[in-house]
Amino acid sequence: MKNKTDYRVYAKELRKTLDVASLSQSLCEKIRQESHYKNAKHVMLFYPTAYEIDLRDLFRDEKSFYLPKVHDDKILVCPLSEKLEKSKFNIMEPCSGPVEPELLDIIIVPALMADKRGYRLGYGGGFYDRFLPLCINAFKIVAVPKELFIDELPYDEFDVKVDKVLYM
Repeated sequence: MKNKTDYRVYAKELRKTLDVASLSQSLCEKIRQESHYKNAKHVMLFYPTAYEIDLRDLFRDEKSFYLPKVHDDKILVCPLSEKLEKSKFNIMEPCSGPVEPELLDIIIVPALMADKRGYRLGYGGGFYDRFLPLCINAFKIVAVPKELFIDELPYDEFDVKVDKVLYM
């Protein structure tokens, strides 16, 4: 595999063969062990799509949770609300109003794959690469299956690294 497109196709196909429910539960427990998570008060997660790691079990923890909401080409940080609605990308988003990204202590960033250097492979829209630099106080984590954690992914100058990659 040479480019991001090849890796995206590979990752999407491989995820279909994995026990995502079991992996999700294990990754939730691994996140709960992280000192940054233990100390965090304001945590941003993502709402899972099909075959994506599902971290919603973390919502049971005593923290304030936030989900992303896409507006134009930006990610807004919105408090978790009981009412969610489908976005134009077919992802569930909160109906609450946005807060400032500086509020966040930790962000669990979605990824198809990640590498040992902290680069992640997203879905290609660049939303998180534009968003993460605004989150100056947040520790950034990616959680992926071990099969999707590799030595080195291709990256561009605008790609933003995360602080830690967790894998199971």
